[in-house]
Amino acid sequence: MKQGSDPEFLPVAGIRLGTASAGIKYAERRDLVAIELNEGASCAAVFTRNAFCAAPVTVAREHLGVGMPRYLLINSGNANAGTGRDGVRAARETCQVLAAARGCAGDRVLPFSTGVIGEPLPAHKIALAVPDLLSSLRAGGWGEAARAIMTTDTVPKLTSRRIEIEGRAVTVTGMAKGSGMIRPDMATMLAFIATDAAVEQHLLQHCLEEAVAPSFNSITVDGDTSTNDACVLIASGESGCSLIDHPGAPGYAPLAEAVREVCMELARAIVKDGEGATKLVEVLVEAARDREEARAVAYTIAHSPLVKTAVFASDPNWGRILAAVGRAGLSELDIDAVEIWLDDLCIVRDGGRAADYTEQAGQRVMDRAEFTVRVVLGRGDAGARVLTCDLSYDYVKINAEYRT
Repeated sequence: MKQGSDPEFLPVAGIRLGTASAGIKYAERRDLVAIELNEGASCAAVFTRNAFCAAPVTVAREHLGVGMPRYLLINSGNANAGTGRDGVRAARETCQVLAAARGCAGDRVLPFSTGVIGEPLPAHKIALAVPDLLSSLRAGGWGEAARAIMTTDTVPKLTSRRIEIEGRAVTVTGMAKGSGMIRPDMATMLAFIATDAAVEQHLLQHCLEEAVAPSFNSITVDGDTSTNDACVLIASGESGCSLIDHPGAPGYAPLAEAVREVCMELARAIVKDGEGATKLVEVLVEAARDREEARAVAYTIAHSPLVKTAVFASDPNWGRILAAVGRAGLSELDIDAVEIWLDDLCIVRDGGRAADYTEQAGQRVMDRAEFTVRVVLGRGDAGARVLTCDLSYDYVKINAEYRT
């Protein structure tokens, strides 16, 4: 794990965070986080679509259906996934322990877990750490929390925005973890975002879903969708601004944009920190018939092991990109109308290698730490954007040795 100063952030009024060491996987490592919401805060969340969703996902969904939470309880080192009914009982037990310590109902705690799948959650260890966890709650606890939720991440992921609504300063701060098992429908990621704006819950849910679509649901490291993915958006209402209760309300547009920017920055940080990643690649697909086929082409390129290993080697093997476009499943694709670009360098035109393309020019682009693969399909007006990374020796090593 890389050490160093935490990213800069802005505390959010009405939100406190604490961390503790429960010894879930490693001794003397902070692996437990609590986020305390002020009474009256609204909360929205989206979760993984993996059918084998983890026990904390099941419990968090149930508790959200009852009412707004007062606490989020997050552990790293153990996913509590693939653990059956025992896992659900353990997740509920941890919620009850924290709730009892704070004098609230157990269903006002939402649990989240990340780590190894298939291992029983040591709920007793979490219970023993709860007193230390709650005593550490503070408004400035974002940095420690961002580190405590890390698993194979090498850096904490944390960012803030400040906007103005009705002449008052409004803050949006978010943190995330994720490095491998990253694919749309969240990723093996957890993300927690908070604002001190006052937002009606259903509108907050809409705001979150609109922000997640182009960010966390448009990234991939390895094509795997985790069992534990979750993204939470909290609105404490402590800014003093009027309640935002419909999309046309003053302040909704700038707030939604700030939330989207925070999600986009965190999503980019996840891909850039992909397990063993050395390069960040943006895949842009343009002139598609509809968004679905644009995404199909983008993900075929982004998931291709041959493309990803060529990126790692800085090899301008453009034929691998061309082949990925061709097998993306588009009906009646006119290959003569397709153009493929590396940044501002056209590599494919008129059904083959662009006449003015040179290997030297391709090498210059591939040598860059970040670049764009742009595909122009020439059959419509729709498009899609996906962030991905290379596939390195270290990715195999990290995942081969993950449980050792």
